[in-house]
Amino acid sequence: MEYLKQAQPQTPAVSQEIRDTVSRVIADIEREGMPAVRRYSQQFDDWNPPSFYLSPQTVAEGAAQVDPQIKQSIDFAIEQVRKFAELQKATLHDLEVETLPGVVLGHKHIPVGRVGSYVPGGRYPLIASAIMTIAVPKVAGVGQVVATTPPMRGTGKVNPAQLYAMQQSGADAIYALGGVQAMAAMAFGLEDAPPLPAVDMIVGAGNAYVAEAKRQLFGVVGIDLLAGPTEICILADESADPSVVAADLLGQAEHGANSPAVLVTTSRSLGLAVIKEAERLLLTWPTAAVAGQAWRELGQVILVASDEEMAEVSDQIASEHLEVQTRNPRWFLSRLRNYGSLFLGHNATVVYGDKGIGTNHVLPTGRAARYTGGLWVGKFLKTVTYQTVSDQGNRLVAPPIANVADAEGMAGHAITARIRLQNRAPASGNQG
Repeated sequence: MEYLKQAQPQTPAVSQEIRDTVSRVIADIEREGMPAVRRYSQQFDDWNPPSFYLSPQTVAEGAAQVDPQIKQSIDFAIEQVRKFAELQKATLHDLEVETLPGVVLGHKHIPVGRVGSYVPGGRYPLIASAIMTIAVPKVAGVGQVVATTPPMRGTGKVNPAQLYAMQQSGADAIYALGGVQAMAAMAFGLEDAPPLPAVDMIVGAGNAYVAEAKRQLFGVVGIDLLAGPTEICILADESADPSVVAADLLGQAEHGANSPAVLVTTSRSLGLAVIKEAERLLLTWPTAAVAGQAWRELGQVILVASDEEMAEVSDQIASEHLEVQTRNPRWFLSRLRNYGSLFLGHNATVVYGDKGIGTNHVLPTGRAARYTGGLWVGKFLKTVTYQTVSDQGNRLVAPPIANVADAEGMAGHAITARIRLQNRAPASGNQG
């Protein structure tokens, strides 16, 4: 491996100050409820209305401001995300099988009851995030999806296109509430008018404070995953277009100055051309202030000797987004193991996944792709098991199971198995 461009050393993304602040806000809201939510919303967003709830009339008024062409494009993205989620759900089947005579085991998929979707604001009003975190749980069969989104400071207004996307994606209720206070309110419930009931699961991305809040609230509620700064890695050989590669790297780098952008290539000439092209593009790049800092501080270009080494390095990086711009991109599909979402071929690009081609854009970062995938319809389904055992099955399984319990020293467990060897079946049937 040779670095044609190397990233600068970075400090940890989550400081002790962030951890302490988040912990204090969560503890105050759990203890005080609505007064603490109001206090922190006022402090962080200059926003303390009579109610954080956005009425259907308010939502409709906001959505009415959206350009018709933008509405059509949002509707297109919602349709694609729903369609893919429905196809994914169709692959998940309940199971019931007789594993031994008289022993029936099974599993079934039960949707989570109530989900809270955090739709981030900040530098960019992420319209697609509403689609990914609202439409997908609705496809899964979640009974209620509530959405929270930070208002524009001091105004309480929410981006109209975001409102339209939340509405069209199927949000059952929308609240203009952001930050850690929104995460805690969803986890513990909010006595607003109408109330925001405590949810079972929180999904959605946000800044470092929001991500830390999800980490600290996990266990009180379920979460999708812990997402840090967004990442892109591109695998490319000499067949790739340097302008396209550079543009894709900078396009993802505009998320923030802390967004890594990495090229792994078997071609020295391509790697050097991409470095040169990125600097040229930054002269007129519309978000150069952010993307340029990210590229200069966190951009990397790594030269390797072969496709095999390119795949090995990629799996070590375990990037959130992974593009493959090579002569034979399908070769990598069977060899790559660690990535959040994969984009194969010169026409496939992160922006398609980010903005609504159908795959979800809530993905693992910080090398978490080594052990988890991203958000999908299955995340909102609990796979639970069950069993039934007949008298015949009981005679087969009770002795060895009791012996295992004995070996563990758990005599009570052994008794509950052996007691069933006595003829205690109810007269109406023999199912346990």
